[in-house]
Amino acid sequence: MDSLLRSEEMTLCQMFLQSEAAYACVSELGELGLVQFRDLNPDVNAFQRKFVNEIRRCEEMERKLRFLEKEVKKDGIPMLDTGDNPDAPAPREMTDLEATFEKLENEMKEVNANSEALKKNFLELTELKHILRKTQTFFEEAEHHHPQAMHDPSMSDETMGLLGEETHRVGQPLRLGFVAGVILRERIPAFERMLWRACRGNVFLRQAEIETPLEDPVTGDQVYKSVFIIFFQGDQLKTRVKKICEGFRATLYPCPETQAERREMAIGVMTRIEDLNTVLAQTQDHRHRVLVAAAKNVKVWFIKVRKIKAIYHTLNMFNLDVTQKCLIAECWCPVADLDRIQQALRRGTERSGSSVPSILNRMSTKQVPPTYNRTNKFTQGFQNIVDAYGVASYREVNPAIFTVITFPFLFAVMFGDMGHGAIMFFFALYIVLKEKQLSARRIDDEIFKTFFEGRYIILLMGAFSIYTGFIYNDIFSKSLNIFGSSWYAPTEPFSVPTLKKFEKLQLGPNGSYTGTPYPIGLDPVWQLALNKIAFTNSLKMKLSVIMGVSQMFFGIALSFLNHRYFQKPLNIICEFIPSLIFLFCMFGYMVLRIFYKWVNYDFTQSQSAPSLLIGAINMFLFNYAEEEDPLKYHITSALKGFQCFLVVVAALCVPWMMLVKPFYLRHLSRFGQLGRRSQRTHRRHHDDDDPILFENSRNFMGGVEDESGDLLNHDHDQEVVHNHDMGGLHQPQEEEEEPFDFSEVFVHQVIHTIEFCLGCISHTASYLRLWALSLAHAQLSEVLWSMVLRIGFSSQNLGGAFMLVFVFMFWACLTVAVLVLMEGLSAFLHALRLHWVEFQSKFYAGTGYKFQPFCFDSILDHGEE
Repeated sequence: MDSLLRSEEMTLCQMFLQSEAAYACVSELGELGLVQFRDLNPDVNAFQRKFVNEIRRCEEMERKLRFLEKEVKKDGIPMLDTGDNPDAPAPREMTDLEATFEKLENEMKEVNANSEALKKNFLELTELKHILRKTQTFFEEAEHHHPQAMHDPSMSDETMGLLGEETHRVGQPLRLGFVAGVILRERIPAFERMLWRACRGNVFLRQAEIETPLEDPVTGDQVYKSVFIIFFQGDQLKTRVKKICEGFRATLYPCPETQAERREMAIGVMTRIEDLNTVLAQTQDHRHRVLVAAAKNVKVWFIKVRKIKAIYHTLNMFNLDVTQKCLIAECWCPVADLDRIQQALRRGTERSGSSVPSILNRMSTKQVPPTYNRTNKFTQGFQNIVDAYGVASYREVNPAIFTVITFPFLFAVMFGDMGHGAIMFFFALYIVLKEKQLSARRIDDEIFKTFFEGRYIILLMGAFSIYTGFIYNDIFSKSLNIFGSSWYAPTEPFSVPTLKKFEKLQLGPNGSYTGTPYPIGLDPVWQLALNKIAFTNSLKMKLSVIMGVSQMFFGIALSFLNHRYFQKPLNIICEFIPSLIFLFCMFGYMVLRIFYKWVNYDFTQSQSAPSLLIGAINMFLFNYAEEEDPLKYHITSALKGFQCFLVVVAALCVPWMMLVKPFYLRHLSRFGQLGRRSQRTHRRHHDDDDPILFENSRNFMGGVEDESGDLLNHDHDQEVVHNHDMGGLHQPQEEEEEPFDFSEVFVHQVIHTIEFCLGCISHTASYLRLWALSLAHAQLSEVLWSMVLRIGFSSQNLGGAFMLVFVFMFWACLTVAVLVLMEGLSAFLHALRLHWVEFQSKFYAGTGYKFQPFCFDSILDHGEE
């Protein structure tokens, strides 16, 4: 039970590992995941450590693997993930892995370069093919319109129009130059404007779109291009046109002037394209075979490389002894797992073939150990809720074990609905039943990860919501009549004139009640009552106060366990006892009055029942004026005296908490007893709670004899953790005792007292959110039913049936989106606040730091060291 209530007992150990066995030992400890190493070289630069070259080699191997992974994903080849977790390779296997990765990378780069060159050649031939086809069309149009231009096949009617009278004035054939090429389709308008402006309109452009997209050999994207041909006269315009084409990234191709030459070139181009297709297919087949073979091992290779890298990162945290043959490490580890750690070291030594055993020694230290709470897949989510507020201090009471029940229950109080709870429950149940399959798929969506990791929390929240919905008798804003209502209608039915005269009729409590209360939960007749909200509000408000005060009492009780465990009797006397008395006098008595009112008053005595709120106000104001109305509740003189006594005791608890502790510590410091008592308390605490650690601390003062019989002197500087909380007279023994600061202790105690006293009032009021959110959820559900689903039942003909289908779909979507998701998230956050602030503030410090062991599983999950 203690392992559930508190974190694991931790100890600081020192390891002596032989250089040849260090790698294998760290590998075994990484598989075990129970050791948190300390960095013994904090001032050494990362590039000056011993194993920096090995880490660089691992990073280079990771780079090559990422390159292979990218190529595999680019071709859409599935990577085999069998879930295997291979052991970390031996150091000598790094060379083999590097050679394998180097060979694959070079082969892939060569294949990619050849494929890119072939695709580039294929693109050029394809573009040339389109140019020959499109320009042939241009020239045929020119020949058809102007047969007189047959002497110059490059002339067309538009060209003749451009030349105009100048051509006829010369009286001889005029030859025009031209260039042909391919350009991106979206650049055509700007390209045409630039040609017109730069050449002053002395060129003629014809262009035609290529219908099929072409593949870019570099990026692999599909692009749309157009063929163009530009006519001009003179070398000056030719130079200018080529510069413009170069600026617009247009590709120019040679185009013969005669039709016969163009036809002959087109035949050669088609032949070369067919040959290239064959070569490209063979290249792609070879690339595919290489990637398929690599895809089978990429995941395993990643695991191996990351394990090697993590081991060398850890080895860089160790120290070398003077002989350079032994590595010294310090680590935190659980006391209960020391035997398993010893066995892991033995396995590592045997794997390495070393004849010298590895040594594990426990150390005496004043450092605060890390907090390690053992969890499983069920409790991990609840532990994460607690750790999100703050990691528990070492050996402090862990509230996660209580949160397993209290968190989903308080959520359900605000979310009480059998229908909505069932939706949540079956959703979580599906994830729980399919958790192995869903986990193997390794879905990276953040929202899915959130639901998957909290599947057991959602499962319990849904189950508790079904229970509270049964108590509220609420399912989608309706009630279930399971046990038969305790109210009945009059034996004589109302007459028709009476029904017409009155819009609403009310059952008489004296004449319509059977006298037997509903067995469990709310009577379903309250669903039809006009005063339903008034009744449920009163009930849920009182239940919220009862649950809130009960949880605060429980939190104060847990603080007693902390004070007792850490041997702080002064905190028990000056904090726990007055806190308990103060809370009972203020609100515990109010809870008793609630139960008294429920037990002693029924509906027939509602007029004479005491008012809880007015009674509480009068109690603290000492206002006990006599009621003139004889039907009102009258308080007796004995009860007046008892209430006055409670108020006086509550007022006396404030100076008790505020003054006794600091002045008592001041008294001890004046007589020089504080230091000696704190040392005795500290020594007794370690004797009782950790006798083995205390015994080792005495042994280490003079030397420790290890398993091999060698005497190892330990002279490591220990950090001193000063305990400023003087409540239990519990300070570590230090070389120089700090002087007692009365002002600091006094101010701290005053702040703690004010915070607790005001917190009792504000926290009790804060628990009323249980009632408020329950009311809001019930009213939203009722509004959604009456405003949406009721429309589907309004029509009595056949069309109403079809309309009901669509109305139900709309109602179901709103129910899931608003009432389950949004209202569920709201109730979750409020339950989270009630645990973090109202509950945990009574006993939970949360000032520790988490135990983060060297574990391969966590490293592989995050994909990095």
